[in-house]
This record gives sequence, structure tokens and C-alpha cells, in this order.
Amino acid sequence: MTRVIAFDVNESLLDLSALDEAFEVLLGSAALREQWFRQMLQITFVGGLTGDYVDYSTAQHAALLMLAERHGRKVSAADAAGIVERMSSLPAHPEVVGALQRLRTSPLKMVALTNSVGPVAEAQLTNSGMRGYFDAVISADSVRQLKPLPEPYQAAAKVFGVDISEVRLVAAHWWDTWGALAAGCKAAFIARSGMVLSPIGRRPDIIGADLSAVVDQVLEVDVAP
Repeated sequence: MTRVIAFDVNESLLDLSALDEAFEVLLGSAALREQWFRQMLQITFVGGLTGDYVDYSTAQHAALLMLAERHGRKVSAADAAGIVERMSSLPAHPEVVGALQRLRTSPLKMVALTNSVGPVAEAQLTNSGMRGYFDAVISADSVRQLKPLPEPYQAAAKVFGVDISEVRLVAAHWWDTWGALAAGCKAAFIARSGMVLSPIGRRPDIIGADLSAVVDQVLEVDVAP
């Protein structure tokens, strides 16, 4: 039985392409936005592996400075902070709000489970018009361990008083669905443009091209007739 649907936020629900213009101006190429996000993930993952915890906002700032140095661009700490601040006001992908509205009519509890720090997570969901669809917002920063480590997924189960097997994680990142499955959750993968699952390791039982397609399957699989 599934009782809780946990949603990743960045890229899964929110459209980071809204930052492309800022990257064009600051670094000379909108294409570097994706490199920045990957560099940020690398920083946080290394922090998790070594025991040197790094929160998402700090990693985003550091990743931008690293990227600028790599490409020979002069970027100040204030410039980097400006990009990081824009993370709080990203729009949702076009189909997201409608999909959340449909799922909200089901008996399933809905939680945003994000690696963003708490104040940023709340601002992201409020500014994108999504906050009202969630019963709770959980930042992995609250447990000082970022996804895909098991503690954030366990925190979602604990908040709702359910077994971790009753939580399904929905995300557009293969590493997030893998982490959720390894922790004992179910998972669903949003196969957005450029997002693919690893050919090895754990694979979710629900895969859809966007959140609407994923919600169709969640309602079929996880909501009893």
C-alpha cells in the first residue's frame, strides 16, 4: 500500500531553464546552467561521502565560482549569490500544477521532499503557486543528510507515521529514485528531456514523460478502486 507521495522539487517540479538568461549574461552561455547544477550535485555528494556536510545553497554558490574559474570568467561572490537567490522564484513546469491538482483529490498524502534548505524550499513552492498542494515540506537539510542518503526518505515516513514502504518518491533524477528504492520506498521517474535512468541498479515501477503521465500511473497503481 502507498499512503504518501513525496516529490523532489528542483528540476522535477520546477523549471530551471528560467535561469538560462542569467547564465548567458554572467558566464556567456545558457548551456552552462546544466553544468552548474551537476557541479553543485558533485559538491554535495562528495560532502556526504566524506562526512563534510554541505547544504544545497552553499554548494550552488561554490559550484558557480568553480564553473566561472573553469571557463575563465570573472564572477564575484555577489554575482554568484544573485544566481542562487533566483532559485527561490523558479516557475513550475507547465503540466505540474494540473497534475498536483488531480492527485490532491486522492486520499494520498503529498509532501515536498527536497535537498533545498528549508526557507528556500518554502519560497520555491509559494512563489510557483504549489505550496497549497502539499501536506508538508521537508528539507533534507533538517536531518543534515542529503538525498540520496536514506535519512531524508526516512524523515518523510516519520512525519506521516507510516512505514517507509508506504512512501513513493517522484523525481526526475535517477540518483534520487535509486536512493529512495534503496531506503525502502517505492519510486516513480519523470523522464523529462535529457533525464534518463541508469542502465544498472534499482529502477522504479512507474516511469512517465512528464508529471501528468506519472500521476496517471500513480492513481492507477497506488489508489485503491
